Amino acid sequence: MSDKQTQINNPLHGITLEKMITDLVEHYGWGELGIYVRIRCFNSDPSVKSSLKFLRKTPWARTKVENLYLEMLREKEPSEKKSPWPNRD
Repeated sequence: MSDKQTQINNPLHGITLEKMITDLVEHYGWGELGIYVRIRCFNSDPSVKSSLKFLRKTPWARTKVENLYLEMLREKEPSEKKSPWPNRD
């Protein structure tokens, strides 16, 4: 399988770490995010900048953030697929 083929199947392809953090904070807030991923940069004086610095150097923490991001996308998916219009049968 080529790299191009692999990236097509990667749901995180093209999503920056900064976007992941921003979206997670928007969805959960820093407090809840710090419960799901127990790292100091989410719990003590949190900021996107400090989180990026830490996560870029810490693969295990980045993996946890990526997994939580994918879980958040799965949670949001069904509600976005529902039609805003009532069923008129």
